[in-house]
Amino acid sequence: MKTISLVIPFYNEGDVVFDFFAKLLPIVNEFKQYSFEFVCVDDGSSDDTFVNLSKVNDQRLKIIQLSRNFHKEAALTAGIDFALGDAIIPIDADLQDPPELIAAMLKKWEEGFEVVLAKRKSRLTDTWLKRNSAKWFYKMHNYLADFAIPNDVGDFRLMDRVVVDALKKLSERQRFMKGLFAWVGFRNTVIEYDRLERISGKTKWKGWQLWNLALDGITSFSTLPLRIWSYLGVLFALIAFIYGGWIMLRTLIWGVDLPGYASLFTAILFIGGIQMIGIGVIGEYLGRAYQETKQRPIYVVRKIVNNLH
Repeated sequence: MKTISLVIPFYNEGDVVFDFFAKLLPIVNEFKQYSFEFVCVDDGSSDDTFVNLSKVNDQRLKIIQLSRNFHKEAALTAGIDFALGDAIIPIDADLQDPPELIAAMLKKWEEGFEVVLAKRKSRLTDTWLKRNSAKWFYKMHNYLADFAIPNDVGDFRLMDRVVVDALKKLSERQRFMKGLFAWVGFRNTVIEYDRLERISGKTKWKGWQLWNLALDGITSFSTLPLRIWSYLGVLFALIAFIYGGWIMLRTLIWGVDLPGYASLFTAILFIGGIQMIGIGVIGEYLGRAYQETKQRPIYVVRKIVNNLH
């Protein structure tokens, strides 16, 4: 009998724990040809998430409590590390990822696909800003990187054990899981679904966190931004050389004009701003390299509660 691991990150989701399992358990109990385990990662919650998870009376439950909030990418990594199944399905606890889709995923997996992606049909549940920023991010990432991240595909997917073993070999600390999932490749297919509203609570992703996640996604898989600034440096040097030649020629022919302090001041500010942006791009890559060299663990486990027999 094949084992299916559901990896479920929790961060201050105490209000949804019982609703989530009330919806999930009747669905997975319909599958007699598979055994299931539920790898729940408590990502340093400050509410009653861990207490409520401990009250779930199911022998298939495994709770990984992290020592603090390491954020979702690290929590996903922890769940994947502890999952033992022949296939792993990361799923959010807020029920925006419908558990009913698990049956279709398993069917595609049995057909030979190693990755089954769940793609949102639309982003109508998101705000205008979030919809468009996501669209711009996917376009930019897929233009800069050597591989493409599927549009409107989140962490909700099925991955065969061979895919998970490949992911576990990637030990980088600055983790962008959507990019890592796509980077390892393997044969995949897509299932479309309607993403629902949260059953309770509010999203933990703030605008600033999403911005930083987007920067992680771009800088983790492409050095093209660094190359672009090299090209810009050559371009501005060429412009300066041409303009300098024109000034020399104009002086020789027409003499010296009254100096243009306003235009000089504007040019200095413009070039200075360009240089600061370039330094900032270099700093982003340097900071990530610095984090990698320290080799700190991606997460720290405080406690493991294992009900598996």
